[in-house]
Amino acid sequence: MVSLGCPKALVDSERILTQLRTDGYQISPDYEGADVVLVNTCGFIDSAKAESLEAIGEALEENGRVIVTGCMGVDEAEIRALHPSVLAVTGPQQYEAVVSEVRRHAPPPAEHDPFTSLIPPQGIKLTPRHYAYLKISEGCNHKCTFCIIPSMRGKLVSRPIGDVMGEAQRLAAAGVREILVISQDTSAYGVDLKYKLDFWGSKPVKTRMKELCEALASLGIWVRLHYVYPYKHVDEIIPLMAEGGILPYLDIPFQHGSPRVLKAMRRPAAAENNLERIQKWRAICPELAIRSTFIVGFPGETESEFEQLLEFLREARLDRVGCFTYSAVDGARANELPGAIPEAIKQERWNAFMETQAAISRERLEARIGTIQEVLVDEVSSEGAVARTRFDAPEIDGVVHIPDGEPLSPGMLIDVEIDGADDYDLTARFPD
Repeated sequence: MVSLGCPKALVDSERILTQLRTDGYQISPDYEGADVVLVNTCGFIDSAKAESLEAIGEALEENGRVIVTGCMGVDEAEIRALHPSVLAVTGPQQYEAVVSEVRRHAPPPAEHDPFTSLIPPQGIKLTPRHYAYLKISEGCNHKCTFCIIPSMRGKLVSRPIGDVMGEAQRLAAAGVREILVISQDTSAYGVDLKYKLDFWGSKPVKTRMKELCEALASLGIWVRLHYVYPYKHVDEIIPLMAEGGILPYLDIPFQHGSPRVLKAMRRPAAAENNLERIQKWRAICPELAIRSTFIVGFPGETESEFEQLLEFLREARLDRVGCFTYSAVDGARANELPGAIPEAIKQERWNAFMETQAAISRERLEARIGTIQEVLVDEVSSEGAVARTRFDAPEIDGVVHIPDGEPLSPGMLIDVEIDGADDYDLTARFPD
């Protein structure tokens, strides 16, 4: 399997592979040993589509028998226009359909005995053993003009909290030290179910963000929240972070700092005073780390509005930030807005944005020099260990390099003293 795109797509891949392993299939580490290749695609922006089409082409060249699934699968015609020989195309979350196509083109082994080839209770995971993604819902109810995800993944469908907590408990029992909560809109969790009361074990719990965080905190492992929108009820979970129940970390896609641009984007909570809210959160939980993503070059964005965005960055002093130039994805309503920004100007603004944020990031990281931090070890080699603080998510944020960390093991939680920093990463040593 080739899995592309965001962690939500990775969880889809894990679910598909778990079912296939249950059916007796083995997973090949390379193209040559596979009877069929699955490519789980991403179709969020044009560059992601291009990467997906390239991956399909490589799989066809190397193996020849390819089944396509994932977000780009909603446009089968576009895929077949370039790669007409793919065996089948299915869309996102169509788990049964993709498994059915695998069975059709590569029948499962007849000698398989489900009672002797058992699958671990937590299922097949594509992440390292010590952390895992926990998807709490599918789809999204928002109508952001730059985004086509609702048309690919549908409206919000929350998993019952008993189901979510059952999976979380299995992960913790399997040795997972960090759970990363993901969805399209984590703060909207349970809205579609009207916060229905469900049961975790024999305990009644509402299907709602606050109650979910409280239940996850009881597991005694790191819990990190992704894709949170700055709604007022998010205020309720900040004290839980200050108390150490869940990690003091929020992943909030602010997208811009100009009220007019946010309105044109039709962002939820665009009318909220985000800077005031950040200050309020940090007053309750001074350690709070915030990561975010932004778009520059949105149609109609003026120089003045771009300066507003830079000023937002300077005032918000976010810990980790990603930035994209606006991509005119097919089907996005923002493409129809007047004032398209030339690519050269988009790139100039991206460069200025990243330069501004790099200085902020460097200052915030330098402030940690001399402090003792608990870190989770991700990798160990002859060159030392690579770990993360509570303020950094895997793959997207920075790391802590521990030159003397060769005796450590992945998954260990240890205290280190931070002794160096650059724009994005830290170095550390063992405390005296």
